[in-house]
Amino acid sequence: MAELRTHSRKLIDGPARAGARSMMRAVGYNDEDFRRPLIGVAHSWIEIMPCNFNHRQLAEWVKEGIREAGGTPVEFNTIAVSDGIAMGTEGMKASLISREVVADSIELVTRGHLLDALVCISGCDKTIPGTVMALARMDIPGLMVYGGSIMPGRFQGKDVTIGDVYEAIGKHAVGKMNDKELDELEKVACPGAGACGGQFTANTMATAFEALGISPAGSSRVPATDQRRKEVMKQAGRRVLELLKEGVTPRQIITRPALENAIRAVMATGGSTNSVLHLLAVAREASVPLTIDDFDRISARTPLLADMKPWGKYTAVDMDKAGGILLVLKRLLEAKALDGDAMTVTGKTIGEEAAATVETKGQTVVKPLNDPIAPTGGMVILKGSLAPEGAVMKVAGHRAVKERYTARVFDREEDAMAAVIGKKIREGDVVVIRYEGPKGGPGMREMLSVTGAIVGEGLGDKVALITDGRFSGATHGHMVGHVAPEAAVGGPIAAVRDGDSIVIDPEKRVLDLDISADELRQRLAAVRHPEPMYRRGALAKYARLVSSASQGAVTSL
Repeated sequence: MAELRTHSRKLIDGPARAGARSMMRAVGYNDEDFRRPLIGVAHSWIEIMPCNFNHRQLAEWVKEGIREAGGTPVEFNTIAVSDGIAMGTEGMKASLISREVVADSIELVTRGHLLDALVCISGCDKTIPGTVMALARMDIPGLMVYGGSIMPGRFQGKDVTIGDVYEAIGKHAVGKMNDKELDELEKVACPGAGACGGQFTANTMATAFEALGISPAGSSRVPATDQRRKEVMKQAGRRVLELLKEGVTPRQIITRPALENAIRAVMATGGSTNSVLHLLAVAREASVPLTIDDFDRISARTPLLADMKPWGKYTAVDMDKAGGILLVLKRLLEAKALDGDAMTVTGKTIGEEAAATVETKGQTVVKPLNDPIAPTGGMVILKGSLAPEGAVMKVAGHRAVKERYTARVFDREEDAMAAVIGKKIREGDVVVIRYEGPKGGPGMREMLSVTGAIVGEGLGDKVALITDGRFSGATHGHMVGHVAPEAAVGGPIAAVRDGDSIVIDPEKRVLDLDISADELRQRLAAVRHPEPMYRRGALAKYARLVSSASQGAVTSL
């Protein structure tokens, strides 16, 4: 193994490194460990949420695999922020920022301790792209393995997820659910460890990165508490040593064809709009050209095949039983809508992995090619006078027709939520929430509390919501996010006034504020932006560095 210690030998070998070895011996390393490659095992265990709560156990299994294959594991922790818990509060502003901190902290530990390879374990939403961003940035042999989905809860005879709880809040507010029912749902919706159970952001990104090839084929489908997960994690540990021997690095996997495969997987499963931000960010780290317009082009050529919550019937556990994400990729391969030659960390192409997938007889989660849910993907990119750089709209499960709405404008999510709960939003309104973008929030909060309440009140097909913030993967309805440029940098959304007419036309990919160009210029010239809420600390630093949502809201130079 000596020749594989490309980096770690500079940390450990020779008389001059006795001090380093002495400190490492204090925590259990020995002479044999020093002769083996140092393999980082990064995870984001935290005690407040189910998504990442199993990571220390998962890391132990990965370490077993590394030792079996001849490596020395070095376990370390990064952070996580729970979107589902922070939702609707100031705490949510930390969520997207945490993606950058996850990537930065993995980079710093890896550089600081001259690790030879990496296995990154991910769970909650931002830890998934954060780990892959770090892999792309460091470009040493490595892979990402998802910690698995939570099992569904059971409520009144039906499978439920955390998304159902947020919609129940809206139902409760209008008297469609009583206190006892809400309490019962709250207590059963999240039965144990694992990330949110629908095709929300966590499972969307796990889907995307398996399709991209940076996660081992078949590894994402196994639920967090399933007995199969132990072998998934051990195999990840073994495989990283093989990648090290083969000299395969993440940038050899994260190519333009692989990123397009990832986008296709998102579109075919009606996945989270957050995938646009995260895949743009990963592409940036890997130095692969990718733009927001690519998502719309690929979506237009990708059938919607998987009937997944929040807009459909099934959970991630159901997808596992049907055959996993590889079954969706098999369909796309058969439709010639997947680049089957893209290489994966297993050493096989994604086409080989998809072709070998066995479909469960009688499954109804993934539709046949001759009977797709829709002929095109679950997301569109809108542009127009309200979003010159673009905006993202999920159309999976909804009518994609032109609508004209009357604006109800709010400068904070909390004010919009109060209006929804207070029954002040009427049919035909569009709730406009601004100054919640990457710089303006700062941190580009998700709006699941508001969107869940709208749907729960029965207004999901009667009103719309537009924001320069973003949405949870659990969001569905007529919702448009990532409006760019954002209000804080003088984007047109800053000029919208109560009573304005706004046109949303998914078919023509249009998002327009129905006023003249002269009127828009005059209004923007007169805008007085709110003072920044944070003038020091991580949030202020992020606001100074972050790019537009149309570029992935990245802070890298």
